[in-house]
Amino acid sequence: MNIHEHQAKAVLAEFGVAVPRGFPAFTVDEAVEAAKKLGGPVFVVKSQIHAGGRGKGRFEGLGPDAKGGVRVVKSVEDVKANAAEMLGRVLVTHQTGPKGKQVNRLYIEEGAAIAKEFYLSLLVDRETSRVSVVASTEGGMDIEEVAHSTPEKIATFTIDPATGVWPHHGLELATALGLKGDLAKQARTLLGQLYEAFVAKDMSMLEVNPLIVTADDQLRVLDAKVSFDSNALFRHKDIVALRDESEEDPKEIEASKYDLSYIALDGEIGCMVNGAGLAMATMDIIKLYGAEPANFLDVGGGATQEKVTAAFKIIMADPNVKGILVNIFGGIARCDLLANGVVAAVKEVGLAVPLVVRLEGTNAELGKQIIRDSGLNVIPANDLADGAEKIVKAVRGAA
Repeated sequence: MNIHEHQAKAVLAEFGVAVPRGFPAFTVDEAVEAAKKLGGPVFVVKSQIHAGGRGKGRFEGLGPDAKGGVRVVKSVEDVKANAAEMLGRVLVTHQTGPKGKQVNRLYIEEGAAIAKEFYLSLLVDRETSRVSVVASTEGGMDIEEVAHSTPEKIATFTIDPATGVWPHHGLELATALGLKGDLAKQARTLLGQLYEAFVAKDMSMLEVNPLIVTADDQLRVLDAKVSFDSNALFRHKDIVALRDESEEDPKEIEASKYDLSYIALDGEIGCMVNGAGLAMATMDIIKLYGAEPANFLDVGGGATQEKVTAAFKIIMADPNVKGILVNIFGGIARCDLLANGVVAAVKEVGLAVPLVVRLEGTNAELGKQIIRDSGLNVIPANDLADGAEKIVKAVRGAA
């Protein structure tokens, strides 16, 4: 689960992290009130969407010379004018894709006198079962570009959860960023605060870009992006309350109600599979045969007829779907139950696109018989390759 920048900073502030003062605003009037509270003389008007690259983004409907989604202004009147221009408009960045995201809220923040900018992030390192720290002197830039062009400017080290942060970790961070004296001490303190927040709130990613040194030699978190482990949200009702469903695909929200692992993609072939690994393989083989998957959807090993019916409805709700491939390998999940779910869903929502079904494993023959007896126009497949080839041909033929 992702949250907005202003929410991330509020969470970090609970752990003592130094962040600039600011207030969220959902209307132009609230933006003006926020600016008055801050008092100036410099304000930053920030679009709040779940995507990076906001400062370099562009708003639909504005000219090529228009400012991006992060703007520095010097009066309350300018805050009002920029808020009016940004709220309700679609912001397109390199992370949103061409569709962009509508800006429904802003963050009005006090300006900062920036002397230096750094990059800092904490991530879960699954290979070492530790927390990985990534730091770079090239703050404010896309870390992917830094890694590609100047990888020597990126430093990484890990923290063992069994011991937590030790003094040498702070020293490594200060050395990587070239900080000395009091700034090095601040870096050591900051790393401890960020790590405590990371572990306490079950974060999967904590990115600070940029981390700045102000003109008076203070470290400040100028921007923060946080993602949480969805599997641990049951422990954090306060974090769940921060969820902004307007930033999520409605189909993904519906899938979460049935405990379905669903991610919307841009292709034309809908996939319903049991098992994450098999779902990935199904997506790959669809691409191998020349088409693109419309989604990742894992109904799980303990899939019920209700979950399968819900999954089918979610796939059909995507207007880009031109065909559906159901790929079931019955182990814990019985093929007959899944077949009944498919039949029930098709009868309820209709079938306007080609449907290929591959069933194998527990009660596979019974499942196939259920499909045949349903009278539905379903194309059977013998194996995964056969299923992928048939659905691609069916979609290409229909096109």
